[in-house]
Amino acid sequence: MSFLPAPANSGLRFRRVDLEGKPEVEARVEFVTDTQRSTTLGKGSVKIHTVEHVLAALVGAGITNAIVELDANEPPIADGSSREFARIIQEAGLVAQTDPVEPYAVTQPIEITVGETQMAVFPHPGFKITCTSSDKNGRFTQFFSLEVNPETWARELSHARTFCFFEEIEFLIRNGLIKGGSLENAIVIRDDAVLTTEPLRYPEEFVRHKILDIVGDLALAGRPIRGHVIAVKPSHHANAELTRALVAQMRRPLEQAQTFAPPPAPVEKAPAKPKAEPTPIEPRTVSTPTATEAVVRDGVSLDIGEVMKLLPHRPPFLMVDRVLRIEGNKITAIKQVTIGEPYFAGHFPGHPIMPGVLQLEAIAQVAGILMMRQAENAGKLAYFMSAEDVKWRKPVRPGDTLTIEVELTKSRGKIGRARGTCYVDGDVVSEAVVTCMFMDR
Repeated sequence: MSFLPAPANSGLRFRRVDLEGKPEVEARVEFVTDTQRSTTLGKGSVKIHTVEHVLAALVGAGITNAIVELDANEPPIADGSSREFARIIQEAGLVAQTDPVEPYAVTQPIEITVGETQMAVFPHPGFKITCTSSDKNGRFTQFFSLEVNPETWARELSHARTFCFFEEIEFLIRNGLIKGGSLENAIVIRDDAVLTTEPLRYPEEFVRHKILDIVGDLALAGRPIRGHVIAVKPSHHANAELTRALVAQMRRPLEQAQTFAPPPAPVEKAPAKPKAEPTPIEPRTVSTPTATEAVVRDGVSLDIGEVMKLLPHRPPFLMVDRVLRIEGNKITAIKQVTIGEPYFAGHFPGHPIMPGVLQLEAIAQVAGILMMRQAENAGKLAYFMSAEDVKWRKPVRPGDTLTIEVELTKSRGKIGRARGTCYVDGDVVSEAVVTCMFMDR
C-alpha cells in the first residue's frame, strides 16, 4: 500500500493498481457495499475491504486529500490498529493546500437505533466521541470519551488494536472474514481471559478501537465533522447509517435553496426596428453560453430545473433527475426509477423492468451535459450518434436509484466520445461507450 498526495478538493480515494485500468473508488458513504465486521467500498466488481483503519489514520492526521494505492483488495492489516499507518504519514509529512476544506458543523441532533446499537451526534465546536462498548452478554464493558484532533488521535487512539470474542472465530473463519487473522494482529477474548502477544496498550483498548472505527467510518462523509458523537455498542453498519444521516443533513440547505430559488428573470426582447430601415445582419445567439459555462463546472451539483435548462428532453423521455457532481472529465448523475414511469405499463405487465435502451439513453444524456463544459458546445444540442460495447448486466426495477457515471474519453470539434456505467446499489447494471455530436438548436 502507498499513500500519495492528491489535488485540492479531490478528497480521499482508493486505487487498485493490480487491476486493468487502475480503477478508483472514492471514500464516500454512497459506495459502501458491506459492513459485516468491517467496511467495504465498491464500484461494480471493484472492491476494497476493511478501509476503516486506513481512513482513520488519514482523517486523524487531518488529511482531506490523498490517494491510497493498493495491489490487492484490502489494505495490509499490520498489527490490527492504525499505528503503522499513522507512523508513515508522520514520516512523510503534510502540506497545507491553498483551498482548505471547510468542516461541517452539525446543526441539529441526529439519532439512530440499529438493533442493540444506539448512536447520536449533537452540535459541538470540536470533534468529540463518547463511546460505550460491550458484547451481547455485557462482558468487558468499557467507556471512553475524547476530543479527537491530530495530537489526541496519535496518542490516544491510533495504537488500539482490533479484537474479537473466541466464540466468534468459527463463524468468522467459515465466512472468510479473518483469513489473515492471528494474535499478531488482533486480540482474542476467551471467557475472562485476554489473549494477546503483548500487554494491552490502553486500559480501555477495546472501546478505544471502537472509537477508531467510528473515526474511519465517519470519514466517508467527505468532510471533517464538528459535533459530539455518542455511541453505545457501535458497529460498522450503524456507523455507516449515521454517516448517511449526516450527509443528508449537509445537503439539506442546498436542496432547500434550490427548491425555493426564484425562476430566472425573463429576457426582454429588443423592440423591432421600423421596416423602412434596413436591418443589419447580426450573429446568431444561442441560449447564453456564459450561463451554461457557469453551471457546468467542477464541484457543482445540478437540480432538475438546471438539468432541464441544459437538455432539450422532457418527461417522459428525460432520463436525468439530478447531477451529483462534476469533476474534470467525469460526471455522476441519478435517475429515480418509479412505478409511475409510463413504459412500465407494457414492459412488462406484472414484472416491470426498465428497458435497457433507456439506460443507454440516460448515459447519452449525462454525457451531453458533461460535454457542455466546452465553450464551443454551450447552448447546442447533443445528438446521440452511436453506441459500442453495450452490456446490460442486471434488471432495473421500480424503486431503484439509477446512478449514472460518465467519463469523457475523447473530444474533437463537435464530436465527443464517453464511457458510461449505470449502477444500482453499487452493482453495475449496464455500460456502454457513446458518441455524440453537437449541433445548433
